[in-house]
Amino acid sequence: MSSILIKGGTVVNADRSFSADVLTQDGKIIAVGENLTAPAGATVVDALGQYVMPGGIDPHTHMQLPFMGTTTMDDFFTGTAAGMAGGTTTIIDFVIPNPQQNIMEAYQTWRGWAEKAASDYSFHMAITWWDESVRRDMGTLVQNEGVNSFKHFMAYKNAIMCDDETLVNSFKRCMELGAMPTVHAENGELVFLLQKQIAEMGIMGPEGHPLSRPPTVEGEAANRAIAIAEVLNVPIYVVHVSCIEAAEAIARARARGQRVYGEVLAGHLVVDDSVYRHPDFATAAAHVMSPPFRPKGNQEFLWRGLQSGNLHTTATDHCTFCAAQKAAGKDDFSKIPNGCGGVEERMAVVWDAGVNTGRLTPSEFVAVTSANTAKLFNIYPQKGSVSVGADADLVVWDPAGTKTLSAKTQFSKGDFNIFEGRAVKGIPSHTVSQGELVFVRGDLRAVKGKGRYVKRAPFSANFAANKLRAETLVPSAVRR
Repeated sequence: MSSILIKGGTVVNADRSFSADVLTQDGKIIAVGENLTAPAGATVVDALGQYVMPGGIDPHTHMQLPFMGTTTMDDFFTGTAAGMAGGTTTIIDFVIPNPQQNIMEAYQTWRGWAEKAASDYSFHMAITWWDESVRRDMGTLVQNEGVNSFKHFMAYKNAIMCDDETLVNSFKRCMELGAMPTVHAENGELVFLLQKQIAEMGIMGPEGHPLSRPPTVEGEAANRAIAIAEVLNVPIYVVHVSCIEAAEAIARARARGQRVYGEVLAGHLVVDDSVYRHPDFATAAAHVMSPPFRPKGNQEFLWRGLQSGNLHTTATDHCTFCAAQKAAGKDDFSKIPNGCGGVEERMAVVWDAGVNTGRLTPSEFVAVTSANTAKLFNIYPQKGSVSVGADADLVVWDPAGTKTLSAKTQFSKGDFNIFEGRAVKGIPSHTVSQGELVFVRGDLRAVKGKGRYVKRAPFSANFAANKLRAETLVPSAVRR
């Protein structure tokens, strides 16, 4: 493998920034320091005036996802390649079994689809039903396959929604295994009811989507999942937090000392619900995702969550459908496939709206775009750190570089961009994956199948301590 010397930049990690060169060889970082010398044959990248940061980690993507009768436009190659163009070098995608489907069978299907990935990837496993085989196979996934997180959809009634019994059983099993339960927090029963009521009012266009999923529906589910996790003494990760109600639920629990973690999407930070009232159906429908985009007041609260440390990661929920696919809901908003893109734009959007406005420091940017995800899902410092021994997944970030985000120039295969026309300042000039230059000033050099599956070890010590705490809290007469 080749060697790369990145010279003259400012290294930015989650804990500090400092002037240093970075030398990579055989896919690893082998030196970080001043005045490093390039070995024979090494490629030299001039990073003067730029930042050298860990490659982004997107903890929430859906590549090649079969959903609502169709399949997303981006597969594991095109989606990860688009990520590289935006500075993201690792994704954590989701295996989503059909109800009653063997979860190991679903896992092998997704592993097969992902073999074409250009960048490194890992998986969360969704729990969509429960019996003894699911319990057993969760153990196999954690112990043999390096899956240490399990997703629970509290929405999508009559499809993949978890009832409370499944949540309790799966959360308890996660605690035993040292795995992190994660939740899509929306009350599916209320959504189902509201969808019918709104349709009865004659509202069938995309504007009905946010009306059927108000913030209280998300807040209730977040509170319920957090309460279940508290009783079972298991940490919990809430995906795509979109509103004040859910963010407050997380903040309250954390103030009590509970281990609750929150993820926010780049889209929810800058896009508001006015998009659903656009007169053009295709434009409004292109923004249909769950939870929906919210009134503007929620955005500042989400930023404050990132600033205060009550929200921890930024993601995209990258799930691209084209206009023809979205048209399935032309006469019924509940049939519009849910999903938007963003894996290519996340880093630039968060930098421009976060760092350039003073909301985040460069080190805090690194925390919320890579390091915190790596820590929460147990792949740090292999990922999320510019340090000796870490994977050579890096982004050279040009803070003066500018770009106008558009579907016309994106690498993603979607035909719409939720950030269309947004001018950003701060973009990647170079992306390094596995010690190879894969993006150089607009030139994408992604290689199909180059990505590696990343195993993630369980959190044995932490969870053992939690289990001990649980046992000490239960009276001995009850334990017997």
